[in-house]
Amino acid sequence: MPAVFVHGNPETAEIWAPLLRELDRDDVTCLSPPGFGAPIPAGFDATVGAYRDWLVGELEAFAEPVDLVGHDWGGGHVVGVAMIRPDLLRSWVSDAVGIFDPDYVWHDLAQEWQTPGRGETAVRSRFGAAHPERVASLTGRGISAAVAERVAAGQDEAMGRAVLALYRSAVQPVMARLGADLHRAAERPGLAIIATADHVGGTEARRHRSARRAGAGTAVLPGLGHWWMDQDPGLGARTLTTFWDAVPQRP
Repeated sequence: MPAVFVHGNPETAEIWAPLLRELDRDDVTCLSPPGFGAPIPAGFDATVGAYRDWLVGELEAFAEPVDLVGHDWGGGHVVGVAMIRPDLLRSWVSDAVGIFDPDYVWHDLAQEWQTPGRGETAVRSRFGAAHPERVASLTGRGISAAVAERVAAGQDEAMGRAVLALYRSAVQPVMARLGADLHRAAERPGLAIIATADHVGGTEARRHRSARRAGAGTAVLPGLGHWWMDQDPGLGARTLTTFWDAVPQRP
C-alpha cells in the first residue's frame, strides 16, 4: 500500500523531508495542494471543498487504497476525504482533526486572513517579502533553518491568494458543519497526531474529542509543536510506522 503525504500552509512538500528520510518505505508520494508548491489550475476556487475534491481526484489515480497522512490544512483535507471516500484509503493520519470540533475557534492569524483588507495586507507582507525575510519568519515559528530555506523558496503571490480563499471559505460555522459528519471517518483506521505544544489546531481536549468522534486512535507527542515532523522526525516516523503496522490488511 502506498503512503501519501499532504502538507498545509504556508508550506511546500519540503516540510516532510526530514521525516521521510527516517521512514523505511520506498512507496511514498507527496502531493502539493494547488497554490502550496503547485500551480493553481484555471477555475480552481481554493475553497475547503475544492481542496478536498482535488485530493479525491489525486487519490483516484492510485491503483490501490493508500495510507494517507496530512499536516495542518493537509490534515484537514485528509479528514475531508476520510469522511466521503473511505474506499480510497487503507488508513488515515491527521494532526488537524481538532478544526472539526463544534467549538473550534480559528487562531489569531487565521482570523486576520479572514478579514477583508487586513488579510490582503498580511499576505502581501508575508509572501511578498524577500527570501531571507520569509526564511526568518519560518524559523521564528519553529521550522529548522535548512527546511525553512527550501519552503520559503516556494512561497509566492499565488500562495497568498490561496491562503485568503481557503481561510475565508472556512469561517465558522463552516468547519463545525463539516464536523457533523466526522463519525464517517471511522470507516477506515485513523490516527490523530496531538503535538502538545501545537496550539493552532485547538485545545488538546478538543483534539481528543474530535479523534473519538472520528473513531481514531491518538498519538501524543509531548513537547513538540506545529512542525513536529521537522522537530523530531525520528519520533514522527516511529509513530507512523507503529500505527501502520497495526492496521489490518484488507482482503
